[in-house]
Amino acid sequence: MSETLMILIGIMIPMVGTTLGASAVFFLKEEMQLRLRKALLGFASGVMVAASVWSLLLPAIDMTGTQGGVPWLPAVAGFLCGIAFLLLLDTVIPHLHMETEKAEGKKGKLGKSTMLMLAVTLHNIPEGMAVGVVFAGVYAKDAGISLAGAFILAVGIALQNFPEGAVISMPLLGTGMTKKRAFSYGLLSGVVEPLASVFTILLTSLVVPILPYILSFAAGAMIYVVVEELIPEAQTGEHSNIGTIGVAVGFALMMFLDVALG
Repeated sequence: MSETLMILIGIMIPMVGTTLGASAVFFLKEEMQLRLRKALLGFASGVMVAASVWSLLLPAIDMTGTQGGVPWLPAVAGFLCGIAFLLLLDTVIPHLHMETEKAEGKKGKLGKSTMLMLAVTLHNIPEGMAVGVVFAGVYAKDAGISLAGAFILAVGIALQNFPEGAVISMPLLGTGMTKKRAFSYGLLSGVVEPLASVFTILLTSLVVPILPYILSFAAGAMIYVVVEELIPEAQTGEHSNIGTIGVAVGFALMMFLDVALG
């Protein structure tokens, strides 16, 4: 199997996780229990934090050191730019978080279900970028990123996308939406990931020396999502300890996959 085909398969893996999670609307009769939802949100948070460190920031630091640059500079600059980019999108794009009635971003006339989907779509962008940039590193050959390591990140993102897809689609049923339409919204929210991956690969292939900056940028964007949405939702109200346990399990699993198998 050619390397290009392997990369194409790899960038589609996270979307598969979202799709499988969204399909929960066909199997679950009631809205997801609060404890399970908090555990899944915590799990997703742990996976994303571990992936940001081991699959993005550390490779960026190592790569810069190998190139003879200042190791911390691309990591810090890219990380802060990633945070700023997601903050800008959060400010501009109208969207609605779960369990809230007040929309964020610029005011518009979009419906509640559309803004819920936009919120998730917005936060799927950094995940797509993260997968895209590690596969760009594989394509660059001299970036020190292995194909196995890139696939581990893709699988890790897919693991956290599975509960995220369920958390997206199940509440939409409560708005009166049909199961098929709720599933389609969850599916569409995941389409942005392979698109963001392809865009990042094309961008990085044009200017390989900035790869450490893009790795760190993706890490910053992912951490923004964790801090802005996932952890607050997992910690609000009762059973916050369930969310904390979920973070620990997700972090440990992603760390194991990256260190032991990458």
